[in-house]
Amino acid sequence: MLQTSLFKSALLGTAITLASFNLTAHAALTSYTANGKEVVFSSESGVTWTKDANLLGSLFANQGFSTVVNAIINANAGITHGTSAYTLTANDFANNGSASWFGAVSFVHYLNSINYAGSNQWRLPTFTRTVSGFNTPSNGTTAGNELPELFYQELNGTAGSPMPNRAIFDNEQFAGYWSATERDSNNNIAWGFETFNGNQGLAWKSVRYYTWAITPGQIAAVPEPDSVAMLLAGSGLLGVMGLRRRKQAD
Repeated sequence: MLQTSLFKSALLGTAITLASFNLTAHAALTSYTANGKEVVFSSESGVTWTKDANLLGSLFANQGFSTVVNAIINANAGITHGTSAYTLTANDFANNGSASWFGAVSFVHYLNSINYAGSNQWRLPTFTRTVSGFNTPSNGTTAGNELPELFYQELNGTAGSPMPNRAIFDNEQFAGYWSATERDSNNNIAWGFETFNGNQGLAWKSVRYYTWAITPGQIAAVPEPDSVAMLLAGSGLLGVMGLRRRKQAD
């Protein structure tokens, strides 16, 4: 159970163009391409997920650990995440894509700074705490619990079993994923979710878990600069042709 495994380990250590729509759907999930990036829209939660469930790890592999970490640190200079001040360093990240809670929220802010997939509203999923104590198992029935909703309602997961029907996503990790929700009574602790058994619980923010970012609704397609230039050129040409016709008519 996450209540024991996560907590013990922690204590110890829309507008979319048809051209960009892939029509790959599963239950309440739809995969599409937004501004050159693959994402998945959830009609259950009303949010868009990155299709890559370990996007940070993929960026490390493709661009280099130091390059990406330095970009994240620079994008978060002077910014305080959560309810306590913290100085972000390379030690908040691991080569496999896992990160401390501060590393996770900073990575999400970095995605906003580069307008990833055309959105600057990326965030970590949240938990709605329905009961007190370590665990708040809602089985995805409480609005605002995007990770449990994904696991139980959209992918038809069952408690104690790994996340099923995962073909619509890439690079899922059978491990803990961070939420944005801090513990009310201790801001050194935040809530997490385990994709290998559907449990949620608490962990120290220094523990490294994975990051899966979401953004509200569906991402609107942004015209490419070349497309805008062509549109403007075409509009100008039509204007010139219309002017010539009017002169000939005179």
